[in-house]
Amino acid sequence: MKRPEFTGLFLCKNMRIDKYLKITRLVKRRSVGKELCDNKKIIVNDRFVKGSYEVKVDDVIQIFFGSRKTTVKVTDIRDVVRKEDVGSLYDLISVERIGED
Repeated sequence: MKRPEFTGLFLCKNMRIDKYLKITRLVKRRSVGKELCDNKKIIVNDRFVKGSYEVKVDDVIQIFFGSRKTTVKVTDIRDVVRKEDVGSLYDLISVERIGED
């Protein structure tokens, strides 16, 4: 069995989208991220994805949560991140209100 290569203490090459949403604090809990994926509320690169989708750098993620649509671009993937450094993991493209005004 092949062992995964060591990428450093805080670096991670592959991460599920439900975990990425939680690590970046775009959602509060991983289970909420998985539920959003199951209900087709997460779009990555113009495709609906499951919670097991592997996030890659430069992916564009659209999150439909309540009456908001948030669009971000992945700039970095790290397994552990401090609250102050969360903004370095993605670029915020837009936040839009959807539905009734």
